[in-house]
Amino acid sequence: MSTRSLHAGYRPLLLSGGLHASAGRTPRKVALVCESVSRTYAELAQRVRRVCGGAIALGLRQGERVAVLAPNCIEYPELLCGLSDAGGVVATVNPRSTARELEDLLNDCGARLLVVHPSLAGVAGQARVPTLGRTLVLGEEYEAWLAASPEAAPLATLDETDPFTLVYSSGTTGKPKGIVISHRSRTLTFHAMAMEYGCYGPDDLQLGIAPMAHGAGFAFIMASLYFGGTVDVLPKFDPQRVVERLAREPFTGVFMVPTHFQAIFGIEKAVLDAHRGKARALRAIMSNAAALPQAVKEKIVAYWGEGLLHETYGSTEAGIVTNLRPADQLVRRQSVGPAFALNHVRLLDDAGHEVPRGEVGELHSRSPYLFNGYWNQPEQTAETLKPGGWVTAGDLARQDEDGYLYIVDRKKDMVVTGGFNVYPREIEEVLHRHPAVQEAAVIGRPDEYFGEALRAFVVFRTGSGATPAELEAHCRVELAGYKVPREFVPIGSLPRNAGGKVLKTALRGH
Repeated sequence: MSTRSLHAGYRPLLLSGGLHASAGRTPRKVALVCESVSRTYAELAQRVRRVCGGAIALGLRQGERVAVLAPNCIEYPELLCGLSDAGGVVATVNPRSTARELEDLLNDCGARLLVVHPSLAGVAGQARVPTLGRTLVLGEEYEAWLAASPEAAPLATLDETDPFTLVYSSGTTGKPKGIVISHRSRTLTFHAMAMEYGCYGPDDLQLGIAPMAHGAGFAFIMASLYFGGTVDVLPKFDPQRVVERLAREPFTGVFMVPTHFQAIFGIEKAVLDAHRGKARALRAIMSNAAALPQAVKEKIVAYWGEGLLHETYGSTEAGIVTNLRPADQLVRRQSVGPAFALNHVRLLDDAGHEVPRGEVGELHSRSPYLFNGYWNQPEQTAETLKPGGWVTAGDLARQDEDGYLYIVDRKKDMVVTGGFNVYPREIEEVLHRHPAVQEAAVIGRPDEYFGEALRAFVVFRTGSGATPAELEAHCRVELAGYKVPREFVPIGSLPRNAGGKVLKTALRGH
């Protein structure tokens, strides 16, 4: 539903709106830092206007798709703000994509313009995309184009319900889908984030770690720019550098995915001990994008202290759905918290009826943060976006009497073995509590006798020397016999997407 018919004083909520307001309020303040380069709000806003004007000069029309292929870099926010101000729908492409994957995504959305990092220009050059009118390489070519571009304000015809980005799904359950997200959805999420996390004000300093090509990675960085804070973006994740910088510099907030924490706790003990509890200015550590095992939560609290960790559950389609606040991390074990601001949640059985508190059902949510739909996939959209504005990511959960939610597993990952329903996430939590296990993922494989048999893929800690028999004994202490995996497969690393989710489809072919 459009808001264009509202009164003359109406101004749409646009992705770039907060940034432009901050430039008017504090033009000389540093907005963005990446390695040795920094931008003030005045400089950043001017560059956004030039990206907008340059895209319009290239003939970009409202609603046409453009794409960005880059790792974290200082140009990323200006590209998404400026291109969307020009009416473009920006596809953010995983920088690890192969030429074939890039070609498939750009052809799927019919991209007119591609902006690419110089390190990925070779990959981009191999993609055959008939709709592509121009490719811009960041660096000298991009800067020359920007300098020659006129400055332009956001299109007057833009509405807050219009899409600003097209995020391609992780492909955890199949071929990636283009997820269309509106200006309104994302900007309202920023407002709720500022209220919930308490580290997104104009005086806050964020350390940007997660890839901006992923929806959450960009949102947790852009929220700072929206409210006039400062973001220091790391082009590449280095666990030791993160620990050292959090201890040394006055960062008030940091967002990480579970794999970041796993890497941090895997670095040399002497380095960890030297910086333990020294993040003096930190007010919030936020985790999202994949399940955070309880054992890892406890390590985070023990290392950086209580009163900091938030675990946020959500999806690209639904936005943020729940948040477990710091005070509950060690009390509400394995919970992802109550519903996030402006969210309604319900758990349904296979017949579509709400289940009683304490029972498992498929989690549905409704809020202003929902996506617009899947790009050119109406059937998939109808499967996910239900009547009444309810969205499901296919996750199974239970809810206690106080409204706290506990994710049991993905519906598609549930294993039926010997007639019993088994949720792999429960087994993974147990495996994570073994001192030799760094990471674990459990799947079902076909079995003539049981229907499906449980197989655990385990990343062992260096020098642990643990055996499958020891892991089996550990599981039998905490799990019923039918939940104990029949196989424990050592693996160097778990396959993951850009957002940190384990690709169990890849493990099933292992």
